[in-house]
Amino acid sequence: MKSYIPREKEIEKNWHVIDAEGQILGRLASRAARLLTGKDKPTYTPFLDTGDHVIIINAGKVKLTGKKLTDKFYRHHTGYPGGLRETAAGVLLAKDPGRVIKAAVFGMLPKTKLGNAMKKKLRVYSGPQHPHQAQKPTPLSI
Repeated sequence: MKSYIPREKEIEKNWHVIDAEGQILGRLASRAARLLTGKDKPTYTPFLDTGDHVIIINAGKVKLTGKKLTDKFYRHHTGYPGGLRETAAGVLLAKDPGRVIKAAVFGMLPKTKLGNAMKKKLRVYSGPQHPHQAQKPTPLSI
């Protein structure tokens, strides 16, 4: 008995729209990561990019539970001595809500070349409009 491995032309990549208004960040991110990896499809193969494209709208209206708005920090280093920069989740959510959602989703994807290909299929918009109507995305409820 041979294992079925889909060919590149057999992989069907659909488009999904997720409305983040009122959604909890972690649950939204895990659902988006699952769609990006393609684990919901019967043709899922761990070493192939079988996932779909995901559009997240209303990113600024996502919810963080507990005291995460004040106690959770996003850190990056500039590369210079003493260059560690911290931003609270509430400040970053007000300034750039797309970065908060992308950080949550990217943390759930593999840290490989395949994960980088999956990251390119995620699009996040802070408002209700997106420029991907031509792809006919299906709305997805969480």
